[in-house]
Amino acid sequence: MQELTVFVRAAESGSFSRAARELGLSQPSVSRIIGELEARLGVKLLLRTTRRITATDAGALFLARAREILAEIEDAEDAARGIDSLRGTVRIAMPIIYGTRQVIPRLPKFLELHPLLRVELSVVDERQDLVAEGADIAIRLGELDDSAFGARKLETLPRLLVASPSYLAARGTPKTPADLAAHDCIFGPGLFGRATWSFTRNGTETSVDVRGRIHTDSGPGVFASVLAGLGIAMTSPVMAGPEIKSGALVPLLRSYKLAPIDVHAVFPGGPRPSTKVRALVDYLVQELKQAG
Repeated sequence: MQELTVFVRAAESGSFSRAARELGLSQPSVSRIIGELEARLGVKLLLRTTRRITATDAGALFLARAREILAEIEDAEDAARGIDSLRGTVRIAMPIIYGTRQVIPRLPKFLELHPLLRVELSVVDERQDLVAEGADIAIRLGELDDSAFGARKLETLPRLLVASPSYLAARGTPKTPADLAAHDCIFGPGLFGRATWSFTRNGTETSVDVRGRIHTDSGPGVFASVLAGLGIAMTSPVMAGPEIKSGALVPLLRSYKLAPIDVHAVFPGGPRPSTKVRALVDYLVQELKQAG
C-alpha cells in the first residue's frame, strides 16, 4: 500500500519532493520506494527530469489501476468500520467567497459527526490542477469543463446586480439593463467577468454590453471594489446577503432576471468517489437544500 500511495502521489503531483511533504517522508525515501517498485516490476514507471516527473506509458497504465486499488481498499476499510467511523483526510478546493460563506460554516457539524476525519482546504479562485494538487473534491461554479471527472450538483444560485449607496448617489440608479452601458461595471472571475450581461423579463431576453475599469481575478476583489463604490457587480443573494441586509450594498434591476448559476462538487478521482467524499457531499447537498 505504501508503494502504491507513494507512486500515485509522485505521478499525480509530478514531484518527488511534493509527494514526500504530503506523505511525511523524506525525498530520498520516496525516490528509493519508487526505484524498488520499478525494479520489482522490471519496468520504468516514471521519467525524471530537472523540472518534473512524468509517467511512462507503462506508468500511466499502472497509475490508473493503482488509484482503483487504493480506492477499493479505502472503501473496504470504511465499510468495515461503518459510516460513523470515517477517518483520514478530505482535501477540498473551493472558490473564496462561496467557500467561506457556504461551505466552511457548515463544516463544524460534519466534523462533529465524524471526529476521526480531517479536512484540508484550498481556498482560491483560480482553477487548479486538481489531480496534481491531490484534491478529493473541488467546488465549481458555472459550466464544467473537466469532462473526465465525476460531478454532483450542490445547488443552483440565482444572480443579481449590486452597487454601493455611494456609487448610486454619484452615478444614479439604472432603471433598465440598457442603462448599464453608461455605468462602470466590475469584472470578476469566471462567469461573472463576461462583458455582455443578459437579462430576461416577461419572457423577453435583453443583452447589454457593459464596460468598467476594474478587473479582478478573485471574489474578495469584486466585493472590495463594489463596497468601495467603484462600480456595479454581479453576485448572488446568498453570497451578498449580509451586505444587502446591512444596507452596504443595494440590489439593482430586481424585475429583470439573470441566468442562475449551478454549483457542483467535482471528483477528480472519477465518478465513484470514496466513502468519506460521498459522505461529505451528501451532507452538503442536504444542508444547502434545507438552507434554500
